[in-house]
Amino acid sequence: MHITPDEIIYWQQGPVALNATIIYTWVVMVIMVLGSHLVTRRISRDQEPSRWQVALEAVVDTIRNQIREISHQEATPYLPFIGTLFLFIAISNLLMVVPGFHPPTGSLSTTVALALCVFIAVPLYGIRDKGIGNYLRQYLRPTPFMLPFNVVGEVSRTLALAIRLFGNVMSGTLIVAILIGLIPIFFPVIMQALGLLTGMIQAYIFAILAMVYIASGMREQKKHEDKNDQ
Repeated sequence: MHITPDEIIYWQQGPVALNATIIYTWVVMVIMVLGSHLVTRRISRDQEPSRWQVALEAVVDTIRNQIREISHQEATPYLPFIGTLFLFIAISNLLMVVPGFHPPTGSLSTTVALALCVFIAVPLYGIRDKGIGNYLRQYLRPTPFMLPFNVVGEVSRTLALAIRLFGNVMSGTLIVAILIGLIPIFFPVIMQALGLLTGMIQAYIFAILAMVYIASGMREQKKHEDKNDQ
């Protein structure tokens, strides 16, 4: 039994290896690219929308509304990043029902990479909105002595994002695998369904937390500017 897809090696040449994490990450990426192409190639405002277009618009509108509610700002700048995070994690977890598929989100390397994307996105959005000087100054508030604590806080929440997603996906896959060995008929199917629900919830939580971290940095900066204006 493999705890993480990193342990499943399909090809290796010296130090270079292709494991299940890499292969199935590529699979999810291909599905997302092809799916987006097929769904959007016939989008039209003049004709009656297809069912795929209606479904796509429902997903986009839902993500947009969630971003707007969290950030209290226009959602368009954040939609591509937050939407991609959600769809990648959700598709990875949904594909667990496919026999032989190992979700890349069950690998700590994948979840750390996703968390690092959020870690980098937070200052990028803040710098784009307020400028590099104003953004960096927030690490010195309320006093310069808070600099190491603010930095540690940024790093620790990144680690928390990665470990939370990895732990939930890995544990769900492991429990189903154990139950299949013990009770191989009906109960594992129920657990698989619950695992899919948990996977979707984890995708939602990860995307929401990413937006919360981005919005909180910008909100703190705006709060400080408002105090200076008074």
